[in-house]
Amino acid sequence: MATIPMTNSQSTAGSGPQSQPPITNPAFRTFLSRLTSSIRQGFSQRRPWFELIDRTAMARPDNLTDAYSRTRRNFSYFKVNYITLLALVLAFSLLSHPFSLLVLLGLLAAWLFLYLFRPSDQPLVIFGRTFSDRETLGILVVLTVFIVFLTSIGSLLISAILVGVAIVCIHGAFRVPEDLFLDDQDPANSGFLSFLGNAASSAAIAAAPAVASRV
Repeated sequence: MATIPMTNSQSTAGSGPQSQPPITNPAFRTFLSRLTSSIRQGFSQRRPWFELIDRTAMARPDNLTDAYSRTRRNFSYFKVNYITLLALVLAFSLLSHPFSLLVLLGLLAAWLFLYLFRPSDQPLVIFGRTFSDRETLGILVVLTVFIVFLTSIGSLLISAILVGVAIVCIHGAFRVPEDLFLDDQDPANSGFLSFLGNAASSAAIAAAPAVASRV
């Protein structure tokens, strides 16, 4: 019996919509582009490292008020450098505990590819069971709370952050800021977390369409 060849259009229609890998999702690529652009722009504002480690500018503060004043001014001037130091301490802590690092990377990947940037027309199916967006969100929230607060990973993160903050505070209290001059576009009240805020807001803007489609 003769077979009738299928045309390209028929084969496409019969196979249904093609699944798109999450990493090639336009929203995910926009998210990465905005995030890397914000981080690159933030690091361009970092101060020279030799100013941070200038031993001639180190002196013991006279009192707690002097230490607080120095710390506040140094935060405003070296904020990007301080964030880099915090990130290095956190990275060193995670690299020294590879299992915790793998768990956190897996959790991040689950949020990105199973919820935030998963195509809305492709339901999540695990072991033959289909999960709705609300069920997926609930599972991810419970899993995040369990990993961060009920395992040793949470204490690892908190201890690393506390060590980084202690290093920053000690340096800020002992670094004499009289020779530091803030730029006009970077006033003293710009805040220690402004760099992180800009990066987070740009990333949130990029991820907003993907999240809004699930509400």
